[in-house]
Amino acid sequence: MATSSSLSFFSSSIFFPSSHKNPKNSISVLHHTKFSPNNALPKPLVVSSQLANLPVLSFTGEKIGETFLDLKSAPPDTARAVVHRGLVTDMQNKRRGTASTLTRGEVRGGGKKPYPQKKTGRARRGSQRTPLRPGGGVIFGPKPRDWSIKINRKEKKLAISTAISSAAAAANTIVVEEFDEKFEKPKTKEFIEAMRRWGLDPKQKATFLMMDVSENVEKSSRNIGTLKMLTPRTLNLFDILDAETLVLTPSSVDFLNGRYGVELEGEEGEEEEVEEEEGSEPEGIEPGEDSNASE
Repeated sequence: MATSSSLSFFSSSIFFPSSHKNPKNSISVLHHTKFSPNNALPKPLVVSSQLANLPVLSFTGEKIGETFLDLKSAPPDTARAVVHRGLVTDMQNKRRGTASTLTRGEVRGGGKKPYPQKKTGRARRGSQRTPLRPGGGVIFGPKPRDWSIKINRKEKKLAISTAISSAAAAANTIVVEEFDEKFEKPKTKEFIEAMRRWGLDPKQKATFLMMDVSENVEKSSRNIGTLKMLTPRTLNLFDILDAETLVLTPSSVDFLNGRYGVELEGEEGEEEEVEEEEGSEPEGIEPGEDSNASE
């Protein structure tokens, strides 16, 4: 019995290159130029998975073109660790850490000794707040704490791009045209029919990545429990790995290639430096002071 493949990093092709061989995908390995003192072979740092044959489907389900993803991803020997670390970081940072219990010193009552120390035939007891009695304190119970952990920004981006590359390499990604204007009014039935035209099963988990979700599309899809609508602001690693199919739009493909692509590496830092130079005040002049004003 054949089972549907999942985007989980336990079964995706980017983590197990030998298990999934797609002739449409080309994977190139970029090597480091610096050699070790023992003249060892260079270690691969980045795997660029260029998917040149991602068909673009129309709203009616017909193929109207092709596009590609060229994303930066971790090498196969460290991809699982990178994605796992990014997933654990996201899950732990969502914890509120507000669980709290009372110790025996915080439980109300218990100031009086329940019964005399001797001549009762019972075990000695000095307080009713003991953890051995109902209503007493809790031994080593949870207290409010901060569960958040830190992760490097580049490592987090690498985990997301690796997961998306894995989904695309496993042929679990489709691209559909912009369909915001197709829904003149909210209608869940029409959205389910559109999913079936795109080859999606409404009973299976699907994640849509769109640049902007209109009100009609949001209301049409929010009653489908297996579907999630993501934007660049809400893009996260868990929803990518949890879905069985990843649905993109042409604008979201351009966004992914621009943010997680290999060619645009190092341009973000240059833009930040330019913005700082343009927004800075001349030396020796206080902010808000006119440089041409006379003393």
